[in-house]
Amino acid sequence: MIASPLPDLVGRHRECEALDDLLTGLRDDGSRVLVIRGEAGIGKTVLLEYLAAQASRTKVTRAQGIEADMELPYASLHQLCAPFLDELDDLPAPQRGALRVAFGMAAGDPPDRFLVGLAVLTLLTRASEARPVLVLIDDAQWLDQVSLQTLEFVARRLLAEAVAMVFAVRDPEGQDALTGLPALRIGGLDATAAGVLLETAVGGRLEKRIRDRFVAEMHGNPLALLEFSRGRSAAELAYGLDSSGHPIVQGPVASRIERDFAQRLGALPEATRTLLLIAAAEPVGDARLLARAAAMLKITPFAAPAKVAGLIELGESIRFRHPLVRSAVYHQAAPEARRSAHRALAAATDPVLDPDRRAWHAAQAADGPDEEVAAGLERAADRARQRGGIAAEAVLLERAAEVTPDRRPRGRRALAAAEAHFSAAAPDRATELATVAELCPLSPLDRARLARLRARILFARSRSRSDEAAPLLLDAAAQFTAAGSPLARETYLEAISATIFAGRVHGPAGARAAAIAARASGAPPSGSGAADLLLDGVAALLTDGYETGVPALRGALELLATEELPTREATVRWLLLVPVALEAFIHYAWDLHAWDTLSNRAVRLARDIGALGALPPALIYAGGVHIHYGDFAEADRMIDEADALAAATGHAPHKYATLVLAAWRGEADVASGIIEEARQRAEQRGEVSLLGAMGYIQGVLYNGLARYEEALEAARTGIEHDGFNFVGLSLIEHIEAATRCGELDQARSSLARLVDLTRAADSGWAGGATARSQALLADGEEADGLYRAAIVEFERGGVTVEVARSHLLYGEWLRRTHQRSLAREHLRKAHGMFDGMRAHAFAERARRELLATGEHVRAREAAVTSALTPQESQVATLAADGMTNAKIGAELFISPHTVEWHLRKVYTKLGINSRRALPGALASAPPSDRDDEGLVRAG
Repeated sequence: MIASPLPDLVGRHRECEALDDLLTGLRDDGSRVLVIRGEAGIGKTVLLEYLAAQASRTKVTRAQGIEADMELPYASLHQLCAPFLDELDDLPAPQRGALRVAFGMAAGDPPDRFLVGLAVLTLLTRASEARPVLVLIDDAQWLDQVSLQTLEFVARRLLAEAVAMVFAVRDPEGQDALTGLPALRIGGLDATAAGVLLETAVGGRLEKRIRDRFVAEMHGNPLALLEFSRGRSAAELAYGLDSSGHPIVQGPVASRIERDFAQRLGALPEATRTLLLIAAAEPVGDARLLARAAAMLKITPFAAPAKVAGLIELGESIRFRHPLVRSAVYHQAAPEARRSAHRALAAATDPVLDPDRRAWHAAQAADGPDEEVAAGLERAADRARQRGGIAAEAVLLERAAEVTPDRRPRGRRALAAAEAHFSAAAPDRATELATVAELCPLSPLDRARLARLRARILFARSRSRSDEAAPLLLDAAAQFTAAGSPLARETYLEAISATIFAGRVHGPAGARAAAIAARASGAPPSGSGAADLLLDGVAALLTDGYETGVPALRGALELLATEELPTREATVRWLLLVPVALEAFIHYAWDLHAWDTLSNRAVRLARDIGALGALPPALIYAGGVHIHYGDFAEADRMIDEADALAAATGHAPHKYATLVLAAWRGEADVASGIIEEARQRAEQRGEVSLLGAMGYIQGVLYNGLARYEEALEAARTGIEHDGFNFVGLSLIEHIEAATRCGELDQARSSLARLVDLTRAADSGWAGGATARSQALLADGEEADGLYRAAIVEFERGGVTVEVARSHLLYGEWLRRTHQRSLAREHLRKAHGMFDGMRAHAFAERARRELLATGEHVRAREAAVTSALTPQESQVATLAADGMTNAKIGAELFISPHTVEWHLRKVYTKLGINSRRALPGALASAPPSDRDDEGLVRAG
C-alpha cells in the first residue's frame, strides 16, 4: 500500500488494459468482479489507485484490511458501507435489521452473515441506480473474517447490477481467500521495465551489470526497487547494496524490505519511534486517539522525521506507506514498549463508545494474568456474538482464557472459545482450546459440553469416525441428564443423527445403541415438544421396530409442522433437527405429504431468517418432493437455486438431488461421473449411507435404461449396507431388476423385506410399492389386481412418478400376456406422463413397448417454459403471482436488478413485453405434472 501520488505504471500495460476493460464492462453491461493477487510490494495497491483514477462518473467506495491481532466483527464492512448508510431505511425490514445489528446500531438476534450480505448487495444496488459503483478492497487477506466472508458472498451474487468489486490480496498470506473468483495475478516487472524504474528512481544510468544484478535480486518487485534505491546514488548502488553478503539482500523480498524499513527506524528520535509504535498498535488510525495516547506517555507527537525517512504519509492521521512499515515498527519494538503503547491506547479509548477496542488493548498491555482484563474481553466476546461475529467471539474468548488467573474460569472460557472456533469452521484451533479446557477443573455441565464438542469435531472431520463420535455424544448426553440439563435429549438426538447419516444402525456405536441409551436415560424435556416427540419416535423406530415406531413418529408430525418458534435460535435448532425427521418420514413412514410439509417449512424458515447455510439442504429436500410429484422442472429450479447459494456461500454443491433427477431422466452421461466420484468419497470417508444412496440412484437409472443386470448389482449395494435410509427404495429397484434377470429367489427375498418395512406405514406410497412389487412375482388375475391396486395406491399417495411407472410395468405385463389393446391404454398413459416429465429413459421404454403393440407414437411438442432456465422460471412464476422485484429478490437472495434482468430475458423468450402478460404466457404451456389425459398429481 503506497499512499503517494500515482506514479507512471512502468511495465504494467497488460494489467492496466485488464482494468480498463473492467471499467468499460461496468459502464456498458453490469457487474464485474476481480481479485488482484501478488506478493507484498508487487504493485497491487498502485493498480487499485489507477482504477480509482480512471473511474470517472463512478461512485468509488473502499475498505482496507490492516494486519492486527484484533478481530472486530464487520469493522471493514462498516467502513465500506459508510457512504451508503443514509439509504438504510429503504432496505426490506429483515435486511435492514440484520445490518443494523451487525454494525452495532441496534440490538437484536445475531444476524446470519448471508442475510447481512444480501443487505449489502441491496445497498450497493440501490446506490448504483444513480451511477455505477466501484468497490475497492485492499489487503483483503487482513479483513476481519466475517467482513471477508460477507463481501465474498456479495461478489458471488452479482449478476446484472452496475457494481464492480475489485479485491487486492497478498500472497502467500491470502492464497486461500476468495478462491474461484476471476483473478489477475501480478508478477515482478520484466528486466527492461524494472531497469527503467530503477534508473528513474536513482536519477541516472547504471552500469548494465550492476543494474541487472540488482533487478534480479529484487525479482522485479517495484517496492523493493524503489525502497532500496531511495536516497542512494548510482555509485552507491554500484559499490554498496550489490554486495551479496549484505543482510538487506538476503532472504525473501518482503523480509528484505521490512528489514530495510527497520534500519531506517533506528535513526529516528525516540519520541518519533514511540509515536509510530502507538500508530502501529492501533489499526484504525484515529488521530485524536493517537494524540491522547501520546499525551499519556508524555511524548510530543513529532512525526516529521518519519515522513522524511519515507516511512509514513501525514494527513488527517498517520498513514504508513506500506503494511511492511507497520509490521517493522511493531515487531522491532521491545515487548515492554509494545505493552506500554497498548496500555496508553486502552486508557485513551472511550469505555462507553468503544468498549471492545479498550478491552483488547488492555489485554495486549497485560504482562500476566488479570481477571479484570479477562472479564472485559469476555463481555466484548458476548457483544461480538450478538452482532453475528463468531470468529471475533472466538478470538476474544481465547485471549480472555489466556489472561485468566484462576483455573476454573480459565477452563470455562477456553471451552467457550473452543465452541466458538468450531462454529467459525476452525476445528484445529477448537481442538487445541478443548485440550486447554480439559486440563482445568470444569463443572459437570461444562464437562458434558466438552464431550459433545469433541464428538462434533470428530464427526465434522470424517463421518467414518462416527464409531468414535457416538460414544462421546452418548457420554455427553448422560452427563447432561445427570445435571438436569435440557440439552440431554437434544444431544441424544444428535448422537442418533450422527450414526444415521454415517449409515450405521447396528453395532455398539450404531443408531440403535444410541436409541436404547436415549430411552433408558430418563432425560428431562428439552423445551421443544417437537424435538422431544421426534426423539421418542425415532428411538421407538430403532428399538421397538416399525409397528411401534411409525405411529410414534407420526405423533411428532403436527408439532414439527406447527410448533411456534419465537426466536432465531429456536428456528435454527428446528432447522438442525428436521433432516433426521425427514429421513424417518421418507424411509419408514413412506409419507410424501410429511416430506412436502416439513421441507417446505424448512425452506420458508431458512428464507425468513436468512439462514443461507440451512437453505440449500432444505431446497434439496423440497426438490426431492417435486421429483416424486413428477414436476421435474420445479425440482430443477430448486436444485439450481441450492447450487447457486452453495457456491455463493463457499459450500460444496449438494449432488444427491441432481443425481436422482438425472437417474429419473435416464441421463447416464450426467450421472456416471458424479456417482463414481461420490462412491469413492463414501468409501474413503466410511459414509455408508451415501453408498446406499448410490445403490438406489443407479437402480433407478439402469432400470429406466432397461440395463437390468447393472440395476440388479447397483440395487444390491443399496439393500446390503447397514444404513437407516435408502434400503426400502433400493428394495423396489432390486425386485424389478431381479425379476427381469430371472433371479426370482433374490426378488422374493427382497419382497419379504419390503413387506416387513412397509407394513406399518399405511400410506399410498408404501401400499403402491408393495402391491407393484408383489405383482412382478405374480401371475394371472392376481398380478392384474395387484398392478391396478398399485396405481390406485400411488395416486392416493401423490407419487406421480410411480403412478407412471406402474402404468408402464402393467402395460409391459399386459403385452406379454397378449392383451394388446389394454396394454396400449396403459403404455400410452405411461408414455404421456413420462414424456411430460422429461423422464426420457422411462418414456423411451414405454415408446418401445408401444411400437411392439403396433402403436404409432407421436412426439410431444416442447412446452414453452422449456426455453427458460430454472432461475428464469422461478422468477417468472413469482412475478406472475404478483410479487414485486424487491420481494422476489429478498425471496431468492438476489438483487432487484438481477430480478429485472431475468424478467427481460423471460419476456423475450415468451414473446411478451410486460409483466401483466406473464400469467397467461406461463399458463399456455402444459404443466409438467399433467399428462395429456389430464392426470394431476395428488396431495
